[in-house]
Amino acid sequence: MEKGLLEKTGKPLEHWIQVVADSKIEKHKAIIDFLKAKHGFTYGYANFIAMKARKADAASHNPEDLLANQYAGKEVLRPIYDKLVSVISAFGNDITQTPKKDSVSVIRKKQFALIKPATKTRIDLGLKLKGKPTTEKLGDSGPFGSMCTHRVQLTSVDQVDDDLAGWLKEAYEAAL
Repeated sequence: MEKGLLEKTGKPLEHWIQVVADSKIEKHKAIIDFLKAKHGFTYGYANFIAMKARKADAASHNPEDLLANQYAGKEVLRPIYDKLVSVISAFGNDITQTPKKDSVSVIRKKQFALIKPATKTRIDLGLKLKGKPTTEKLGDSGPFGSMCTHRVQLTSVDQVDDDLAGWLKEAYEAAL
């Protein structure tokens, strides 16, 4: 996006961030509307600039800080997260883990899992397993909507078992 922005406008991202700062507009949608109306941006570029100007995108934050903030007050869940990452990392070296403010996306060529500390006592693991029937343990997507097809609620490291590893591997293999 940043390279395309420079090619499209002849001005770097820093210029557009300054334009937003000078406008004194703070709300995300208002920034998008301003950039579209005043500077002729498409939604995609306007959204990109708005995210960067507000430092609201994951790339504007240190990944370790994002993780630390996710698990602040939920430290009991961090071993579950660490175990999930260990299982997932064993699948191959083509996996990207992208921490966001409230979750971590796990991506191969496509996102195949989402790890979210949902409460102080539970991690919700979203999986993309199209066509897989739900079970008592492998529930419907719940709060993940279309991002994931299934959700597993985890409250203990012991729940990261062979069944779960198999579902993660299945989601990984389908994410080509």
